[in-house]
Amino acid sequence: MLLAVSCWLFVSAQNDFELANTAYAEGRYQEASAMYENLLTEQQNATLYYNNGNAYFKQGELAQAILNYERALRLDPNHKDAKFNLAFAQTKITDNIVEQDFFLSVWAKSIRDLMSENTWTILSILLFISSLAGILGFLLSREPKARKASFHAAWIALLFCVITGLNARSAHQRDTLRDEAIITQGIVNAKSSPDNSGTDLFTLHEGTKVTIRETLSGWVNVKVGQNEGWIPSKDLEKI
Repeated sequence: MLLAVSCWLFVSAQNDFELANTAYAEGRYQEASAMYENLLTEQQNATLYYNNGNAYFKQGELAQAILNYERALRLDPNHKDAKFNLAFAQTKITDNIVEQDFFLSVWAKSIRDLMSENTWTILSILLFISSLAGILGFLLSREPKARKASFHAAWIALLFCVITGLNARSAHQRDTLRDEAIITQGIVNAKSSPDNSGTDLFTLHEGTKVTIRETLSGWVNVKVGQNEGWIPSKDLEKI
């Protein structure tokens, strides 16, 4: 019975996905985005977010398009089409602010994004087991060459175990922290304090990507570029 229900749900989801794609192909973009949104309440994957982003872009809703492209890349950092469409959509917004990371940070993130969190974790565990096997080989072997080979194998496996473990931790933070958001309102004035009476510091526009620093009573402290200020939490949506 469980197998039959699972198969029915899978076939139903596939049919809904095809119907959404058909609506998009026929130019019924609002209907397509509504169907993609409904599918995303049941399952989340990069393809759904990417297609939803395309549907919103066709409707001229840049903030929602950028948000969905970013979410697609959070699930699949190597999604080339989502990267391309995100870069194109960002050229259409008012505040196209690109954060310049240190080159070592960019290099480390590119390596981390080669595999998923689960893959990095499994690889780290396998390397740890290999390191233990090398230590046992070193302790139990009587041949000098075998002891030397086991010793080197153990420390090399342990080194890569640490590296893969750090990548797994970084991937976990990337997938769960959600400290980045997209401005969803047309124009938002960032305040000096979490209050409407605060001084206007700078202005943000729809589609701008910000980093969340702090949340307080319906207000969010955000950072974009070198600017930092408070905006209402209703004016943005987390990636």
